[in-house]
Amino acid sequence: MTEFWGEVLGTFLLLLLGNGVVANVILDKTKGNTEGFFAINWGWGIAVFVGVYTVAPISGAHINPAVTLGLAMSGLFNWGLVPLYIAGQFLGAMLGSGLVYVAYKDQFSATEDSATKRAVFCTAPEVRNYLNNMVSEIIATFVLVLGVLYLAVPDVGLGAISALPVALLVFGIGVSLGGPTGYAINPARDLGPRIMHALIPMNNKGDSDWAYSWVPVAGPVIGSALAALAYYALPF
Repeated sequence: MTEFWGEVLGTFLLLLLGNGVVANVILDKTKGNTEGFFAINWGWGIAVFVGVYTVAPISGAHINPAVTLGLAMSGLFNWGLVPLYIAGQFLGAMLGSGLVYVAYKDQFSATEDSATKRAVFCTAPEVRNYLNNMVSEIIATFVLVLGVLYLAVPDVGLGAISALPVALLVFGIGVSLGGPTGYAINPARDLGPRIMHALIPMNNKGDSDWAYSWVPVAGPVIGSALAALAYYALPF
């Protein structure tokens, strides 16, 4: 169970800081309002760094079901631990995104647009085309998981020394490939907070866009599987 709580903590920190920077940039009446997409990408990179560095010695710091699945499919992680890790990741994601709401409660109240409020919790495409949106998530997650596979310690995941490379990898994915969908590249990062958005009572919050919710789950899972196949196929 130590690994479970490590994944809870790591994903909690990831979502607290990651969704926190989104809230700071897009909600009304914040100090960081209008700082833009670059600030969001940088904030997510820092969030990954903190999450990985903090819990790497505890659980290997997967903090992403796509990473856990990619490691397992590549033979670098025990399949028997996969459900435990994914459960911890979803719990941490829900708790972290819930605390963002607590921190920014007044700003949520000051923001009228329901889509902006939802965007603090979960992703949405700029152009809604489910096939293309899923392809975008597949490509971005493929890059993430393939990079992680070459950094991973067998039977564990990521060591603390990998925190900065993985953070820069996520930052690079965001600024390069994040434009179409906001790059979930992590089913727990999107679905956990989307559930919290549905549960938290707030004025004028709108719906949780369940019609899109399958894309940031299916895309990363497929991208992870393709990365594992590439890892097997490459001669190094």
